[in-house]
Formats: sequence, structure tokens, C-alpha cells
Amino acid sequence: MVRAHIITYGCQMNEYDTHLVESQLVSLGADLVDSIDEADFVLVNTCAVRGKPVDKVRSLLGNLRKQKATRRLVVGMMGCLAQLEEGQQIARKFEVDVLLGPGSLLDIGAALESNTRFWGLHFKDELHDHIPPAPQGKLQAHLTIMRGCDHHCTYCIVPTTRGPQVSRTPDSILRELGGLLAAGVREVTLLGQNVNAYGIDQGAKLAGMPSFAELLRLVGRSGIERIKFTTSHPMNFTEDVAIAMSETPAVCDFVHLPVQSGSNAVLKRMAREYSREKYLEHIAQIRRHMPAAVLATDIIVGFPGETEDDFQQTLDLYDEVGYDSAYMFIYSPRPGTPSYKHFADLPRELKTERLQRLIVRQKDWSGRKNAAKVGTYQEVLLRGDAHDSGFLEGHSRGNHPVVVPKAVGADTAGIYRVKIGHATPHMLYGNIVGPGGEALPELPRLTPEAVAAPLMML
Repeated sequence: MVRAHIITYGCQMNEYDTHLVESQLVSLGADLVDSIDEADFVLVNTCAVRGKPVDKVRSLLGNLRKQKATRRLVVGMMGCLAQLEEGQQIARKFEVDVLLGPGSLLDIGAALESNTRFWGLHFKDELHDHIPPAPQGKLQAHLTIMRGCDHHCTYCIVPTTRGPQVSRTPDSILRELGGLLAAGVREVTLLGQNVNAYGIDQGAKLAGMPSFAELLRLVGRSGIERIKFTTSHPMNFTEDVAIAMSETPAVCDFVHLPVQSGSNAVLKRMAREYSREKYLEHIAQIRRHMPAAVLATDIIVGFPGETEDDFQQTLDLYDEVGYDSAYMFIYSPRPGTPSYKHFADLPRELKTERLQRLIVRQKDWSGRKNAAKVGTYQEVLLRGDAHDSGFLEGHSRGNHPVVVPKAVGADTAGIYRVKIGHATPHMLYGNIVGPGGEALPELPRLTPEAVAAPLMML
């Protein structure tokens, strides 16, 4: 029996792919173990979007190569980096045995069976419309509705690693959703490189396929309690999506709409296909139909050619929108992208300094937005124990991280009503409340003194 362990880097799509491969390994008789030391097969699911995850993969593979010298160990690499020449060079350097591209995840069995020291590239562009078993004991799950991307942003490696967009059929999506519901899942996040382009593959509307707005309504009638989705491209965002969100109770009022820059000149060099003005029209559409919508974004700082004025336009846009949260990155040149080939990078010190200024702006807005939640009641999906076992952690319908003390009658995972009593820029704190708004009594905390007392009596 193979004892397998998978290490995952990158986005929610990679987490979904890891679950798919785990289900394949289990069906082949493998035993999934919790650590590298227990495993005789270690599979690394990689990300190639930025340089930092690639550096982490290099370091990990270096450590695994050392272990291979002292014990029987097969090492595999999958995901976006495995699809690139850069990743294949890394695999050869660190003596990786199994290499799987993002489109060939179902070939894991064939790769392992070929040889204990198998070397092969399993790269395919087709979408495997395979439905993995539902995750066990989870209240939330991811559900991939499409793969690949038809846009070609100059900084992005995804079209190279995952290929053109391929949408799944609604029937396949609903069958997988049915399995999740049967397993007790209460919140699902629809995944794709560009979810709001669903059904429009390579620029053409697929016959018989619903639009993304229509898919939201369809999923909303399934009985699932909460629906989220990521990621959206502003070029494909339509007012129909905002309307469908407002009219479908299960859809959470959380929108992640990456802007990347507030400067039209930078957006043009990025080949983002929209302007600052068009982006703000989408924000106005969202707020028209969902006045209380929670807005998040992605921003790249220090893209080649970005001037101080360009960066100031990004800061101004942040103030104009008033985002609740943001994922912020300094530009990371990736081999194989047009920006890497044609544009000169800016000094790292300059990029880092601008990022720090943006973080200050983000903390200010997040602090204000979260402070406004104090005294409100939020519907929170609590996943389980926080770092302190006397508390539970989870997230609101607006995707705010929330921590609450364990309470009588509510000491397990579930969806609860929480009154927010305190807020920081990155966290909400509250108490679980009953139907009338009264706080449920907290469970007694297991203090060090309480633990020591029985020992002293022995």
C-alpha cells in the first residue's frame, strides 16, 4: 500500500485539484498520511503565478531530495509549475519522479504504476469532467465550474499552464453539488480563473449553456444555504450578475473583483481590456443592486513602467471604492509572460515601499469597515476550533473572519447568529446569540489551574 502525502501551494483551484487527486489515490488503495515523514510518496501541488511559491517549491524539493538519499521515497510534482519549462528544469534538478500537468490529474495512477522511478510528462488540455467524492465532515467546499482562461494579461502565466477556458456543463455541476449537499456541505464556492465568463469559451457562447448569472440562480435553487464565487474579471462582469446575486437569497453579498491598478496607462500595459472608468461602472452596478455588498480586490504594485502618478491613481481608486479588503502583491516577473519578455522590471526597493503605503491605506479602510460591524448581528459559518481551543473560528456571509467563544449548545461547527462586539482591521470578534438576541452562556474555559487540580489530588 502506498502511503501518500500531498503539499499544496497556491489558489483555491489547487486546493480543489488536491482533493481530486487524493480521491484518485484512495480509490487506487493508497493510504493518505499526515506528514512527509510517514509517506513513501510525496506529491507537491505547485503554483507558478508569482515567484515566492516557486521559491518555496525549490526549497521543499531540495529537502525531499536529501530524504531520498536515506530512504525509499517517490516524489511527484503537479500543478501549474509542472506545465512550464521552468518547472521541468526544477524537476530534473531535484530528481522528481512523477510530473503531472493541470489537465492530467486523473493519470496519477498510470504515472505511479509505470515505474517506481517514473519520469513522464502527462500534459493534456482537455477538461476532465470528473466528480470527486464530497469532502468528509466539511461544512464548506469548493466546486470548479470551468478551467483555463481566454484572456492574456501580460503578467499572467495561467493561459500557458491551464490552457484556454473550458466550461463544465450545468448537469455536471449540479450532480457534484448534489453530492456535496448529501455530505452535509452548507456553503459552496464556485471556482474558475474567470467565473463570470462561464459558458463563453474562446469568445463564443456555447449552445444550450446558461450564462453565469443564470447558473447562480440555478445553483441557488439547489437547496445550498450559501454560495460564493471567485475569481471575476471586470471585462466579463455584467449587471445581470449583480441582479442575480441580489435576487438569489443563497448568494452571499461578497464580491471579489480584481482591479490590479487604478491607472489606465498601467491597465493598458497589463492588457486588462477595461479602463478605470469601466471598472467603476461595475462597482456602481453592484452597489445599485446590493447596497451592503462587501467588496474585495487584487492589486499589483510596481508593474513595469508604473510611475508615482500611476501609483497615486491606485491609492485614489482605493479611496473612491472603499474596499473592505484586498490581496496586494508586488509585481513578480514570471518567465514565459509578455511582461517578462518585453518590459523592464522596477527596483524591488521601490515596489516594496509602494506596497507598504498601500497596506497602510488598506488597513485604514478595513479598520473602518469592520468597526462599522460592531453591534450588528452576522450569520457566521463556524468551522471549528480556533488556535485557542476555547474559541471557534469562521466567516460571515461577507467573508469576514470571525472568532467567538464556545457557548453552551453551540460548541460544534455550524451556522450561527453572532453579535459583533469588537473589530480589528482583519478580524471580527463576537458572541453567539439566541433567537431573541441574548448571548448564549460560554462554556467553562479549561485553564492551566483546572488541569493541574486533579493531578494535585492524586
